[in-house]
Amino acid sequence: MKPTTVLLLLAMAFSPATFAADYTQPGQLSRPPGSIQKSREAASTAAREAAAAARQAADDAKAALQRSEAAAGKVSRALAEGIRRAARKAAESARRFEEKAYASASKAADASREAAHAAAQASRRSAAAAREALAKAEEASKRALSSSKEEAEKAAAATRDALRKAEEVTRSAASAARKAASPPKEADRPASPSPERK
Repeated sequence: MKPTTVLLLLAMAFSPATFAADYTQPGQLSRPPGSIQKSREAASTAAREAAAAARQAADDAKAALQRSEAAAGKVSRALAEGIRRAARKAAESARRFEEKAYASASKAADASREAAHAAAQASRRSAAAAREALAKAEEASKRALSSSKEEAEKAAAATRDALRKAEEVTRSAASAARKAASPPKEADRPASPSPERK
């Protein structure tokens, strides 16, 4: 290789542009403080929305159960239809809670990620139980119109059992969502960097 070619390659290798391309500013790999704050705010908002949806789901599940218990021992198409509507409302609320809980889990910060994922899993169980209760209520509504009194009472009892389970599962899930929305304890917070000594 000619000496002039070698000198040209060396000049290119040590040029200011090359150094600028290779230079990494201190802390460049870290997220900007503003971005971290926005992420925390988004996570906190999502957690509060999930907790609010959980409270609504728990209220609707309780209302459906109370309506079913009030009709115990009675066979009526109107009563069965009212229970079915209440069960449907509870199932829809549980579905919204599940959506909000999983959205919260996807945005959760390190300190609250475990609690958010636990709430999401609990919301899935709540939604499944609510769907099962709705299916039982729909069956009971049909039985109240076309079946014997004994079969109608049996279907109504199965609905009450399913609604009771849904209420219990949803109440537990709401507690998990409330915990996920609570500020993390000091022991759970990431350790802050120690101040530099001058």
